[in-house]
Amino acid sequence: MKIFLTGYMGSGKSVIGRILAKKLNYKYVDLDDQIELIQGKSINAIFEDKGELYFRKLEAQILDDILENNSNMIISLGGGTPCYGNNLERISAQKDSLSIYLKASVETLLARLFIEKIHRPVISHLETREALEEFIRKHLFERAYYYNQSDLSIAVDEKTPETIVAQIIEKL
Repeated sequence: MKIFLTGYMGSGKSVIGRILAKKLNYKYVDLDDQIELIQGKSINAIFEDKGELYFRKLEAQILDDILENNSNMIISLGGGTPCYGNNLERISAQKDSLSIYLKASVETLLARLFIEKIHRPVISHLETREALEEFIRKHLFERAYYYNQSDLSIAVDEKTPETIVAQIIEKL
């Protein structure tokens, strides 16, 4: 079985994915980490050097490799992965799989992302909390259509990672 974690950047996909994989004894794959490993550079550097279009094509290729793997695994997708190309269709077409939307409020995302925005190429240029909040609201509105097509939705606000993982396991 493959479990795909989706949601906006800062929603906790990587943290939840690692814990969930350990609890279920599944392989864990973070799509962004795979991209960095294969390219030998950070997502930021890829965006700067080659641009977003190159990154999205690479992301789709690496997603293909993951989809072809028959192992039980937890996959933390990038925040934009289901929103580009036919990635969502390909993920949804997987047999014996489940997609889970880790749903965080704008307030939660703003609190988490403002602290770490320098490491996020899509938001690193936003200097004020107000500018970041406006960006998150607009972006989340655009992406919600894709995220809401997940098999399950789990609200993550004010919950510990362990609580979120327990909720996911309960619904499996």
